[in-house]
Amino acid sequence: MRFVDEATISVIAGDGGTGVVSFRREKFIQYGGPDGGDGGDGGSVYLIGDHDNNTLADFRHVRTYTADSGLRGGGSQMTGKGGDDLYVPVPIGTLIYDDDIDELIGDITKHNQTIKVAQGGFHGLGNLRYKSSVNQAPRKCTPGTPGERRNLRLELKVLADVGLLGMPNAGKSTFIRSVSAARPKVANYPFTTLFPNLGVVRVGMNQSFVIADIPGIIEGASEGAGLGIQFLKHLSRTQMLLHIVDMQPYDGSDPVDEANTIIKELKSFNPELAEKPRWLVLNKSDLLDDDELKTKIDDIVTRLDWQGPIYTISAISKKGTENLAFDIMKQLEADKEAERDNESPLNQPKKQQEEEQTE
Repeated sequence: MRFVDEATISVIAGDGGTGVVSFRREKFIQYGGPDGGDGGDGGSVYLIGDHDNNTLADFRHVRTYTADSGLRGGGSQMTGKGGDDLYVPVPIGTLIYDDDIDELIGDITKHNQTIKVAQGGFHGLGNLRYKSSVNQAPRKCTPGTPGERRNLRLELKVLADVGLLGMPNAGKSTFIRSVSAARPKVANYPFTTLFPNLGVVRVGMNQSFVIADIPGIIEGASEGAGLGIQFLKHLSRTQMLLHIVDMQPYDGSDPVDEANTIIKELKSFNPELAEKPRWLVLNKSDLLDDDELKTKIDDIVTRLDWQGPIYTISAISKKGTENLAFDIMKQLEADKEAERDNESPLNQPKKQQEEEQTE
C-alpha cells in the first residue's frame, strides 16, 4: 500500500429523530391523553487509534463518513431508536485539524484512543413532553437537531524514539536493517527510500526503542527539492536524532559539506527540530584502513566543530552498531527517568518557587 501522510475528509453526524404527536386510543376510555414519544439521538463520529494502520491511504478512496440518524418517535410513549455511532480507524500518530478554521482538534497517540469529531443531533420531543395542567391535549412536537458536519485534515506523524538524518545513500536504510527487523529497500542509487520506515530495536529483556528512517535530504530541500523535506515532520516527535554521514561517498563528494548541508536544511525547515539532541554517526568505516580511518574521523570532527557524541560504524557489517544501540537505550531511559523526576509531586513546590522568583 502506498504511504500517505495527509488526507482531507468530511464527517457527518446523524440527525436527531423527530418527536411525534399522538393520543391514546383505548376501548372504554373516553378521553385519551397524549402519548407521543421522543425521537432517537443521532450517532456521533469518532476517530479511533488503530495500531494495524500505518498510513492514511484508505482516505484517498473514501472521503465522507456519515453516522446513522435517530429514528422518529412513536405512539404509546415509544422512543425512536438512537443512531449508531461511527468509529473511523486512523494510524497511531494522527493529528486531527478542523480544515475550515485550521484548528487542532486532537492527537491520536495510543491504540483504541477515541476522539469525537462530530456530535450527533439531539432527539426531537413528542407531545407527551408538553402535557401540563393547563394543556391536557398538546399538539406540539419538535424535530431533532441536525448532526454536526465537519471538514477534517488528517496529518500523520510517525511515533518513534530515534530519527535518522542523512544524505541519499548515507546508509540509513542499511543501518535500520542491521539493528532491527525492518527491511527497507537498499540499493546503490539515491532515493531508494521513498517513504518513512519504522524499526523496533531490541537491546535486552523488555528494552527496546523505535527508530524512524526517512528519505535522504539534499541541498535545497527546504525549498522543495528532493523527497526528504516532505517527511522531516515525522522526526518532530522523536527524542533524539542520529546524523549518519558517509565517510567515503561513492561520488567523491566531501562528507563535511554533506553534513553541513543537512544541518542547514534542518534549521531552515524547523529550528526547534534542529535543537533536538543529535549524535554524529560516521558510517562505512570498513572502506578505510586503521590509519586512514583515524585521519578521516579527526578531519570530519574538527571541520564540523562537533561537540556531541560521535560513533563510528559499518552498517553493512554491523560493526559498532550494537554498542550504538545500547548507548541509545541508556540515553532514552535516562531521559525518561529525568522526565519522571520533574513530574514528581515532590518537585512541584520547588518548581513553583522558581516560577515565583522569576516573576
